[in-house]
Amino acid sequence: MPLPESFMMELKARNDIESVVSSYVNLKRRGRNLVGLCPFHSEKTPSFTLYPENNSFYCFGCGAAGDAITFIRRIENLDYLEAVRFLAGRSGLAMPEDQADDGQAKLKASILEINRTAARFFYHTLYTPSGAAGLQYFHSRGLSDQTIKRFGLGFAPDSWDSLARYLRSKGYSPEEAQMADLLIPRRSGGHYDKFRNRVIFPIIDLRGNVIGFGGRVLDDTKPKYINTSDTMVYKKTMNLFAMNLAKNAKNGFLILAEGYMDVIAMHQAGFGNAVAALGTALTPQQARLMARYVPEVVVAGDADEAGVKAAARDIGILRDAGLKVRLLNLPDGKDPDEFIRRNGPERFQLLVEGAEGDVAYRLQVVKNRFDLTTPEGNVGYLEEAVKVLATIDNALECEIYAGRLAQELSVSRDTLLGQVRDQRRKNSRILKRQQFREIQKQTAGYTDQVNPERSKYPRAARAEETIIAILMQNPDYLSRVQAKLSSDRFLTSFHRRVYEAVCRELEAGVADPAMLLADLGEQFSVEEMSSISGIAARRAALQNTGDSLQELHDCIETILQEYEKNRVKDISSMSPEECAAYIASLKKKGC
Repeated sequence: MPLPESFMMELKARNDIESVVSSYVNLKRRGRNLVGLCPFHSEKTPSFTLYPENNSFYCFGCGAAGDAITFIRRIENLDYLEAVRFLAGRSGLAMPEDQADDGQAKLKASILEINRTAARFFYHTLYTPSGAAGLQYFHSRGLSDQTIKRFGLGFAPDSWDSLARYLRSKGYSPEEAQMADLLIPRRSGGHYDKFRNRVIFPIIDLRGNVIGFGGRVLDDTKPKYINTSDTMVYKKTMNLFAMNLAKNAKNGFLILAEGYMDVIAMHQAGFGNAVAALGTALTPQQARLMARYVPEVVVAGDADEAGVKAAARDIGILRDAGLKVRLLNLPDGKDPDEFIRRNGPERFQLLVEGAEGDVAYRLQVVKNRFDLTTPEGNVGYLEEAVKVLATIDNALECEIYAGRLAQELSVSRDTLLGQVRDQRRKNSRILKRQQFREIQKQTAGYTDQVNPERSKYPRAARAEETIIAILMQNPDYLSRVQAKLSSDRFLTSFHRRVYEAVCRELEAGVADPAMLLADLGEQFSVEEMSSISGIAARRAALQNTGDSLQELHDCIETILQEYEKNRVKDISSMSPEECAAYIASLKKKGC
């Protein structure tokens, strides 16, 4: 049952696209529109565009598009109804009470309940004889029972079906537990536990829901860690371990560590602002999540070679999210957990206070690669240092570091700054070429996961898109289009579904573009809605002042021509029997 139109109109009025998106993206005005760095992919030059006049957004780099609801669905990983509730709560608007339960929301709630039940099972098992090895492991790492309880740590027993049997006793089906990625189906039938003979780290979201788990072995068995795969309630690229606790810290910055134990050890030592990525390299989404709560991040990665490489990669992602970055200088290849156990919280606090800025850190990493006693080493260091300085957006900061570097290497500061400007121009050209290639790929349909048939029927797909976009802008054209074009003439099934849905909405009297997108949002996935909104946004970006009726006529003709062309191809590949049956069916239709 759709939400009342009056409610949706009020929701849209209270949550204009600019106010919603500006909570996540630093926007700058460009004419009538606003631009910023896209929150859905990593970029240096803003390609994310906001259109306040029609309450929509479109990214010319990755193709993400939509309205305020679609934006919240993507960035908060919510379904349609959850996003509506999110925006309603944000603007103090009460949800309609007479809505039918949403099936997907019910399933998500069930998975969250299963996860919470599993977390209780793992925690309880830790304090039983079958969990003794796990408890000993945590105690040997210096964790108190209070810390174990605070993080809900647990143990998965060395059994193939302990959790499966426990969940069944609580009334949960194996299929539901499989959807939570807690059970794995056997080839011979039945299910077995995914986590076995491992200490367990529950992953909790910002609202306190258990959304997944990490499991670590107690010996050298591989893999050392296994984690919950992406589910309906968990996306590892969009969450951070312990962010539910760290978001309330008053330090004004977060400490980004590499692993669960580093984070837990820091929290126990009084550093309640520590977080970690979830079994993957840091992602732009995780960086933007941190930027919602703090302006600064201290990177506390391991001091080994792999940790240095990871830190270098993380710096760029964090800076792109608008965060100030400092780096912890951990000695002798230690990790934070080990350093705190050996040296205590006070020494670690001194390291945090003395963490250096990311530019100084990157320059030092570059410097360590060259022999500065040779001319070749000095030239190599200078060339690589210029690349680092070219990434600094703040002109004053860049000049300060350039002055220090010029003095260190006895070169002209002006010459050095000239090299930096040249490097920036080079970076800009490379970036523009990359973005242009991405846009070309999307236009050609090579990266279109929503409408894969686009690359097979490119001419028809472009015409189909144009018709949909024109109808969304001009609802009064509906009868003209329907008189000449039925949906079965569309060659791409996705555009056929969109065309049918748009026609239904327009026939029902939904003419307002914002309401039209909102109603479509109930019928299509967030990825599909991004594609639909992109169709409308690209049309708006063209600011086409030509004859849209003539364009509409041309596109209808194109679709009909392409349909006939492909129908002839299909007939030519038929067997004589199939051809005879096809002709007979045409006669029945009166053709």
